[in-house]
Amino acid sequence: MSEMIPTWLGGDLVAVEKLEAHRRGLRHKAVSVFVLHGEEVLIQRRALGKYHTPGLWANTCCTHPRWGEDGAACARRRLGEELGITGLTLVPRGQVEYRADVGGGLIEHEVVEVFVAQVARRIKTRPNPDEVMAVDWVSRDALMLRIANTPAAYTPWLRIYLQNHAAQIFAGVEKLPEFPA
Repeated sequence: MSEMIPTWLGGDLVAVEKLEAHRRGLRHKAVSVFVLHGEEVLIQRRALGKYHTPGLWANTCCTHPRWGEDGAACARRRLGEELGITGLTLVPRGQVEYRADVGGGLIEHEVVEVFVAQVARRIKTRPNPDEVMAVDWVSRDALMLRIANTPAAYTPWLRIYLQNHAAQIFAGVEKLPEFPA
């Protein structure tokens, strides 16, 4: 069964099949989550079976809401489906828009609702092997250095987020409510 995502066509928001939206480079809704422990961020390496950017490192969770699905509900759903994480307090960090070639003739043109969750300690994950092949906790500074040294190992959107939107995403993180986990 195909997955229908909210996509803009001619100024109207309509349901379009996810792969078609990427093939045509259509502007569509997306969700990204950053789970933080102090200065560390939980990142994931995308499974090799993903239809684009397989094996690349990304933020904690990035996905598309289903047609009619609220962004926060989507973020909670996908944290559970991808990483086995539930019960976090997600704090909205506004929207980010970007357009990037993700290989294989596919384009991500996303209007992204960004969420951040602060945890009191490194939480355990249960990665779904169909979605995620590895996870890592890394300081933001170390992540920036890794990306500078090996940019091709990271998804285009993670590079864009950190280069152009870090202040929006991480500002005031020390004041976020912590999930005790």
